[in-house]
Amino acid sequence: MSKIVLTVACLLALALAVAAIAPPRAETDAERQARLKWWTDARFGMFIHWGLYALPARHEWVKSNERMTDEAYARYFAHFNPDLYNPREWARAARLAGMKYFVVTMKHHEGFCLWDSKLTDYKATRTPYGQDLIKPLIEAMRAEGLRVGFYYSLLDWHHPEYTVDMHHPMRDDKAFVEKSKTRDLGKYADYLFAQVREILTEFGRIDTLFLDFSFPGANGKGRNEWRSEKLLKMIRKLQPGIIVNDRLDLLDVAGGWDYRTPEQFMPREWVKVDGKPVPWETCQTFSGSWGYDREESTWKSVRQLVAMLIETVSKGGNLLLNVGPTARGTFDARAVERLQGIGAWMEKNGRSIYGCTQAPAQFPAPANCLLTYNVEAKRLYVHVLEWPLGVLALDGFAGRVEYAQLLHDASEVPFTEKGGQVGFMPGSRGREAENTLTLRLPVRKPDVEVPVIELFLK
Repeated sequence: MSKIVLTVACLLALALAVAAIAPPRAETDAERQARLKWWTDARFGMFIHWGLYALPARHEWVKSNERMTDEAYARYFAHFNPDLYNPREWARAARLAGMKYFVVTMKHHEGFCLWDSKLTDYKATRTPYGQDLIKPLIEAMRAEGLRVGFYYSLLDWHHPEYTVDMHHPMRDDKAFVEKSKTRDLGKYADYLFAQVREILTEFGRIDTLFLDFSFPGANGKGRNEWRSEKLLKMIRKLQPGIIVNDRLDLLDVAGGWDYRTPEQFMPREWVKVDGKPVPWETCQTFSGSWGYDREESTWKSVRQLVAMLIETVSKGGNLLLNVGPTARGTFDARAVERLQGIGAWMEKNGRSIYGCTQAPAQFPAPANCLLTYNVEAKRLYVHVLEWPLGVLALDGFAGRVEYAQLLHDASEVPFTEKGGQVGFMPGSRGREAENTLTLRLPVRKPDVEVPVIELFLK
């Protein structure tokens, strides 16, 4: 072999050795935005909380809340048989509601698995139902054009090596706590890794992963217990394009999360980290429970839910709206009614949501209105929460708008600006401010939950 060939071979070997030990190149902001673009364009997804807790029908934390033993909870496993489960109906309901992706609980804190895991018998295929619930759901959702997301609980109240903590159902049973001191959380972490690997390799491309949740500190669990950095590295290797939430206790680690997750509340403004706006998604329920709760009565109206979606997008965020299916595999009639109501609004007004974000600062929202903005289309959307008496003044908008229309029917909304006459009042000029654009609206509110005015900007 010639010296030149040897030199090239040595250089190649050296390069490979350096590459093996060098840290991976950090993702740039532009690369991250490109990876998340489908998600930030979608804006609206369906959360599905389903498990054995659908049988007691009184909150998904029922095992912990009521301090149930494994033996007491076993009756739900023995009677789990969702005979009316039709994933195509679920997928169609999600699409017609205007949702673009879904996230389903593969395993909640109770430890029960909806798929046919090779690592446990505590799964749907071992119940009277006897079938994998996830594969047909993924097929149905993909057929309706929705992206695929998994929820996976880091907690597991059923696993024999999961140590007792502040949330464990048996935390108040002194004898149980004493006996469980021999448990090896490291063995549970091995199980956790193996299951996450399983769900990310057996179902094709997975678009989002919602891991839940960390509670570091005394009697808690966080990055050390979950081996979070190693876990996230494995996740990104298995599914390079996946979007991962922020509950691994890695908020201070570069690349340790893709988006923030305010739960069951509305942030006052675009969520920021170190003063910089970041991707965020609020997960919300129709009522006060994630799992099916037969007696829960604080259900939000269709108008509240539509307004919540609009407000989320107006602050640059996504809405993940939850459905808790019944133990027979159907959506609660109350959920169906609201999904249909949201869908009716989205059918006519969806383009004020998809691909939209917070309006530029130079466009202040008028009273009782929310604004969203489509950067690419260069259109501003005024969502009118309380219908005014014939006119709507938009301060600062004069000279910026080419055309205006009601979005639901594309009917023109005339406007005046820069000192136009708006009415008569004795002793007053009754004229607009120089920078105000005044929309001339119908006297009667249009027959939609929240009317939207589409402004085509110059």
